[in-house]
Amino acid sequence: MRFPSDFLTLSKYQTWRDAKLAAVPERVGDLVVEIKDPEHPSPAERQALLERLGKTNMAVFAAPPASCSKETMRRFCASFGLARLDANQLADDDGISPLAVAPEGTRTRYIPYTDRPIAWHTDGYYNDMAHQVRGLVLWCQSPAQEGGANALLDHELAFIALCDRDPGLAQALMRHDAFAIPANEDAEMNSRDMHTGPVFSVFQDGHLHMRYTARTRSIEWNEACEVQEAKAALEEILAHPPFGLFEHRLEAGQGLLSNNVLHTRQAFKDDPKAPRLLWRARFYDRISES
Repeated sequence: MRFPSDFLTLSKYQTWRDAKLAAVPERVGDLVVEIKDPEHPSPAERQALLERLGKTNMAVFAAPPASCSKETMRRFCASFGLARLDANQLADDDGISPLAVAPEGTRTRYIPYTDRPIAWHTDGYYNDMAHQVRGLVLWCQSPAQEGGANALLDHELAFIALCDRDPGLAQALMRHDAFAIPANEDAEMNSRDMHTGPVFSVFQDGHLHMRYTARTRSIEWNEACEVQEAKAALEEILAHPPFGLFEHRLEAGQGLLSNNVLHTRQAFKDDPKAPRLLWRARFYDRISES
């Protein structure tokens, strides 16, 4: 169901809200779909994944661990309309990132490549608005020895929780200047201009998108009172989500197929003989519904 862009029209928003909440799965196991051959998902497997995505913008696929590879991942993603990779500077040359503890080099200074916890965020929040990450896929080749689980929350449910408090809070976070990412002057990275944009926005295809990070460094939030109030309310909601919170640790062969939902990552401890490795692909595309 498309998001009602004129959401302040109460009847339209209420219909969307009620349908959304009624469809929320009860447990994380309801998100899991077994996939025999990720390079060629069967029509039934594909439909099962799309049904889950339609309810909460995410699904967990469980494939044979031996099938986990970047090339297979690329083909799996393409079967869901994900083609335009966000080939950021820290990704491999093919645009897919190996999420593992980096022993040396530039990646060591960036938290996804460490064993430290990561707070609530959506991927690519620092991108300009013309290059927002709409599709996010993670695939686990090897889990950590301990920890490394993700908390997952559909961004549409975060929006509903905010509107339940006050629709004005959601409006404040839809401002085009809600927060900015300052220019990146890191000599070892490509230069990046300041990027300002909203937290919540509605794309031309009628779907709600979220751009967010709980980080406090390298973030410049708008100082307007309504934005600061909405930011604080969203932080309270994310600390204790009223509905739709899932926690899951991806095991070998399991992956997350999502429309870039809110997520966190626990700290973890590696087995030196088999360190944690997840492949991450980020796309400018949203997952195709057909």
